[in-house]
Amino acid sequence: MTKVLIWTISILTIGAVIAAIIWKNPLTPSVKSGTLETAKVDFGPVIKTVPAKGIVEPENEVLLLSPASSIIISIQNGVGSKVEKGDVILKLDDSPVRDKIEEIEDQIEVKNNNLDKTLLNATNIRVDLDYNIEVKKLKITSIKSEIVDQEQLLEVGGISPAKFEKTKQELTLAEKDLETVQAKNNIRLKQLATEEKGLRLQIEIQRKQLNQQKELLNKMVIRAPSSGIILEINGQEGEKVNTDRLLVRMSDLTTFKLRATIEDSHANVTKTGRGVYAIIDGQKLSGKIGTISPTIKDGNIEFDVFLDQSNFSKLRPNMSVDLQVIESKRDSVLRIKKGPAFGKTNTHVIYLKKSNKALLRELKTGLSGNEYFEIEEGAKPGDELIISDISSLRKLEEVDLN
Repeated sequence: MTKVLIWTISILTIGAVIAAIIWKNPLTPSVKSGTLETAKVDFGPVIKTVPAKGIVEPENEVLLLSPASSIIISIQNGVGSKVEKGDVILKLDDSPVRDKIEEIEDQIEVKNNNLDKTLLNATNIRVDLDYNIEVKKLKITSIKSEIVDQEQLLEVGGISPAKFEKTKQELTLAEKDLETVQAKNNIRLKQLATEEKGLRLQIEIQRKQLNQQKELLNKMVIRAPSSGIILEINGQEGEKVNTDRLLVRMSDLTTFKLRATIEDSHANVTKTGRGVYAIIDGQKLSGKIGTISPTIKDGNIEFDVFLDQSNFSKLRPNMSVDLQVIESKRDSVLRIKKGPAFGKTNTHVIYLKKSNKALLRELKTGLSGNEYFEIEEGAKPGDELIISDISSLRKLEEVDLN
């Protein structure tokens, strides 16, 4: 009995000593660092979005009108056909335009002949006018010479003063006659120039009309102005169409937009001009909300999204696209990547990785984005935080990392 008591007391004493030693020198638990996911604190955007869906549509439609009253002869590409720039869509009867071109060409030829005749006639008239002027000038010269002779005769009494005065009057009349003829000639020459100018103007007008008809002739073959898909053909073969009637409605495949839908519970974020991301093959294309439908259909709101990179090479008509409508965004803030270590509140107890230690820290966050938390307190740029779940450590102040 005494021996048993002694053994019991000894065991209890040893246990107390061991417990005291452990209490004075507790063992620090350890974790394999290779099993932990960490992230570094840095500066950048924190974005919170809500999901939406979108369908790729051509951004622009092209409307092709009838260039003239005519008849549809043939339709080369029907509704739904994909066409390239320059492809023929339909042909109109161009025979009236060809007849008009031939008529104008005949009129121009007639006027060119008239112009040639006018130029020849003008040349003849100028010759006659110049001849008349020379004749009158010679007459004046002759009278002046006669007056000189008569002055000498008058001095010696060989001619009467009356005869001399009469000759002087003839000179005055001849000079006035020359002035009159020169004035008339100038008027006649101006008339000839005006006639020539008028004919040339008529020819120029008809040449412009001819060019317009030739351009119209080319337009009688309706071609695709760009690559696209034909959405509508307004007419049938053999049908008469009037000038400016809508013939073809087609899409323009050079740029695209998105027709999007979002649950009406997110109506508060569906505002014109709000930012949107379109996810295409893992790439984010930024854009903005455009027109919003005023009605709700099947619990969804419809709206247009105009992409900044509307000609992105991977965009295809009718392609389904996942969208992210930006609800909140903070630019250039201190942030950390989201992970299981974070709770649902704005205060988090997590571990800071420092060398081979994990040190317990309290972190306060602001905006909770899709991928990042905004950090308000508890960390600085470059800090490496453990974002995987190690709650099993019961929030010990320090953990060894192996």
